[in-house]
Amino acid sequence: MALHEPARVGEGSRERIDLSVIVPILNEAATLEELADRLMCTLHRLGKSYEVIFVDDGSTDDSVKLLKRLYELYPTIKVIRLNRNYGQHMAILAGLDRARGETVVTLDGDLQNPPEEIPRLLEKIHEGYDVVCGQRTSRQDPLRRKVLSYLVGKLASRLVGVTMRDYGSMLRAYRRPVIDQLLRCQDRSMYIPALANAFAASVAEIPVDHQRRAAGSSRYNFFGLLRLSADLVTRFSLWPIRIVGLVGTLMALSGVGVGLYAGLLSLWGSPQTLMPMLMALLLVVAGLQLLALGVIGEYVGRTYMEVQQRPRYGIQEVWE
Repeated sequence: MALHEPARVGEGSRERIDLSVIVPILNEAATLEELADRLMCTLHRLGKSYEVIFVDDGSTDDSVKLLKRLYELYPTIKVIRLNRNYGQHMAILAGLDRARGETVVTLDGDLQNPPEEIPRLLEKIHEGYDVVCGQRTSRQDPLRRKVLSYLVGKLASRLVGVTMRDYGSMLRAYRRPVIDQLLRCQDRSMYIPALANAFAASVAEIPVDHQRRAAGSSRYNFFGLLRLSADLVTRFSLWPIRIVGLVGTLMALSGVGVGLYAGLLSLWGSPQTLMPMLMALLLVVAGLQLLALGVIGEYVGRTYMEVQQRPRYGIQEVWE
């Protein structure tokens, strides 16, 4: 490295700095350079020590080439390349593992959340809150996506015990103690906003701008949000198994009642009228049994994955 070049952040040091910004990247070549320019201008005006950690989550477009160029251009940029796609939350976790900031901000790479909103999050953090979340007030997403996100947010609010209007926004700021708690978790799948809210002593939510996606499409489809909901339920609650047990008890009582009713009808000499009822009851019971097996299998499968202690993600290379 030439003498006139600034030292790269993180080289040979884990010393704490003021701020880390983590940006997961998956095929964001169309917006990456604009994002970096706007983000750097915003952070430079703060007058704080900072680093920006881009985490490439298995991109297949030109994102890696652009990240290499940005890494060479800006000394405050780190790049973590995962060996394949692990999902947004695992990519953020990979960034958290290497973040040195006393405050950590997460930001999507698609420019729907403007990086210029970061100072407002930090102002709220300085008021003493552990977690500050951006609430997208004028979401530029399809109606289907808004409805699904709303339902997931309601579910997360009930399970975590911290009510928020927008659990889906990744524009968030966290204090270091919350990050340290997150890093102690060994879960193979993590819903970081919900976990952080569970660990935080105080949480604030502020309205932030939300812009139309400049290029590409969202990676969260119906099945992705369904999987996220399953993660929420199995990580934070046992009520699905309890509901299955309650329904099984009610069905057993119903079976006893139908049996008594069948006995009375047979005494009256008209058992043929009971067949449709018995068939319907058998179908209901069989369906509930399969549902119960599925719910129990979900918990058992997740437990099995946890006890294997496999790494949650694989890193191909790190530029820092």
